[in-house]
Amino acid sequence: MELGDSWDRPAPLAAPVMAETDVPVAYYDGIRAIMEIAAQFTSATWNAPTTCPEWLAADLAGHLRCVADDYHEYLDDAPVSRLSRLMATGAHQQSIARKLARQNAAELAALPEVPPEEHITAFARSATRYAARLGPLLRLPHHSYRGRVISVAGMAGVACVEWHVHAWDLASALGIIYRPADPEAVLAAWLSGIPQLPLRSDEDPWVAVLRSSGRLPG
Repeated sequence: MELGDSWDRPAPLAAPVMAETDVPVAYYDGIRAIMEIAAQFTSATWNAPTTCPEWLAADLAGHLRCVADDYHEYLDDAPVSRLSRLMATGAHQQSIARKLARQNAAELAALPEVPPEEHITAFARSATRYAARLGPLLRLPHHSYRGRVISVAGMAGVACVEWHVHAWDLASALGIIYRPADPEAVLAAWLSGIPQLPLRSDEDPWVAVLRSSGRLPG
């Protein structure tokens, strides 16, 4: 996919390197990237289409707010959350994606009608607060899929991937290129928490993540 000018992403937020007792640097960096890219939108460009066919950039801002709050709910209810029950069925990835898409659409429709910037601010607060909760919980089970137990640390990896992929979506709506500072860490986050989606092989770890999430052909 050809995009326009590249975006010089900011330095990552200070955070510990990922371990079983830490949240990855890349998680915080993904939040920072979304905030920095969102700051480049205008009232007109928030109406630009994104790489998610059903969403404009403003819709994606709302989705980010919703999904950050969902992560709190899943953590509150783990290991018997609604996500846990869905994943425990062992359903095919496409079935899981359809159910999550319906959930996402319903949550987005229920959001208050406020400027997209407010959704981004709410997202950043919620996502940062989520990371702050994880320290003593990272080794605990969060959910399972086809016999593989995903820990709370693994679910933090899922969130990390989501922030970076949606940063790429937002940047694409502006015609600019986004690439994380540490694509290997984002790839590792994928491997830690997303067993239901096969990882596409590529020499470039960021391209592998984008292809695996359906953002690039192949």
